[in-house]
Amino acid sequence: MQQCGPSSPSCSTSDRLPLRALNTAACGSETSAEPQKREPADLSRMRPIVIFYGFYLLCFVLGVACVVCVCLWNSKWRGGFAWDGSSLQFNWHPVLMVTGLVVLYGNGAVLYRIPLTWGQNKLPWKLLHAALMLLALVLSIVGLCAVFDFHNAQNTPNLYSIHSWIGIAATALFAMQWVAGMAGFLLPCSPISLRKRLKPMHVWLGGSILTLSIAACISGINEKLFFVLKGINMTQPYSALPPEALLGNSLGVLIVAFGLVVLKILSTREWQRPDSRPEDMAYTPLLQEENE
Repeated sequence: MQQCGPSSPSCSTSDRLPLRALNTAACGSETSAEPQKREPADLSRMRPIVIFYGFYLLCFVLGVACVVCVCLWNSKWRGGFAWDGSSLQFNWHPVLMVTGLVVLYGNGAVLYRIPLTWGQNKLPWKLLHAALMLLALVLSIVGLCAVFDFHNAQNTPNLYSIHSWIGIAATALFAMQWVAGMAGFLLPCSPISLRKRLKPMHVWLGGSILTLSIAACISGINEKLFFVLKGINMTQPYSALPPEALLGNSLGVLIVAFGLVVLKILSTREWQRPDSRPEDMAYTPLLQEENE
């Protein structure tokens, strides 16, 4: 059989084009095989990103559903909102706590996991993360003020239930977490050694605060439904599952689902920002990050 050498006619361009893949091995060329090898690698790299955006979309939809449900519950079944020491003022409490301490907090926590932020200057995303968390903290504090003012106006004791204990603990830890994060990761004078020590605790405490917030919301929803659905004043008891109870229970399920999706996003290593993985702990001060 005739071998295909450099000057062999069988290796001409016109002869190889119809059977390019077949004659490549005989002609000693590997150029045409490279796209076939790259395509599976590209698909394997895209797969985690596509799955992430699926979870992120689910996180966004669940968060919106939580806010809509809690607003609908307190506007339609609880009479609306006011700031006059009445029960209408109390209605701000669940709305602000769910919106701030759960939904905004969860979305702020997963901000660094968005692939769109990778490979870019980290400073704007740090500032956006801090701003979202600050907004969540402010809403939570206003929500606490609403319930404390209501209790004081009605001569109701404060901080006597497990719900209130968990909620206060979550808000207090959140405030300390935000201050520590601001000092440790945004101030230019923060030493690199402090950031390395603070990072694992910051991440762990962030997930713990979200878990406490979910527990506080679930116990608060259950407590409120027991208080208002007693089967008196022409209302059905909670045990009969009237429409208000169904909505309240559905809100609780949505909050748990939202929290599980957020924790899934935070715990999946493939979705971590590349410069935030344990093997790469190279932090730079705030004023140097525009060069990243």
